[in-house]
Amino acid sequence: MNKTQLRNFRRKFLGIKPWYFLAVAVISGLVAVTALRQNNLRMIELRAVVVKADKVNGDVETALRNLRGFVYEHMNTNLSSGNNAIKPPIQLKYRYDRLVNAEKKRVADINAQVYSTAQAVCEQQVPQGLSGRGRVPCIQQYVSDHGAKEQPIPDGLYKFDFVSPTWSPDLAGVSLLISLAALFLFVASFGLERWVRTELRE
Repeated sequence: MNKTQLRNFRRKFLGIKPWYFLAVAVISGLVAVTALRQNNLRMIELRAVVVKADKVNGDVETALRNLRGFVYEHMNTNLSSGNNAIKPPIQLKYRYDRLVNAEKKRVADINAQVYSTAQAVCEQQVPQGLSGRGRVPCIQQYVSDHGAKEQPIPDGLYKFDFVSPTWSPDLAGVSLLISLAALFLFVASFGLERWVRTELRE
């Protein structure tokens, strides 16, 4: 390639100064960082809504759906951070505790009724005995045979972990792509510019 061709090449393909690409890369990078932070802050807000709905026995399903949708569609919305983070990060503790307490109450109510029935049955079967002591084994056996037992509630149904994408087509993702593309163009155009200048000096 002779010097005339190099000058034509420089005029056609190197008309935009490399520093323009660098400026675009820096501005887009700043926009990307700001958008990534906003994504994270919004995720924290939505997580707080889930915790509050769980605590006051509100509409947890809608709050969870909103949080899950946002995390799945935006970068930098990981729910847990650090080595001491709770795993999994979303746990409906209050709902689970309410269900456990309801199950305990259900069993206690049934067993109270069974105990009353056991006393009546055992009084008929064992009518004699000092202070009813002879009926105690009968009552214990009846309660053991007819009493209710607590059903375990699997806590895994009330724990959630949503994973954010590596890249998403939101403001953060698009500005990050623009920043990387502009940085690549800066490096390429800067290198070509230096090469053309060196060739024209010779």
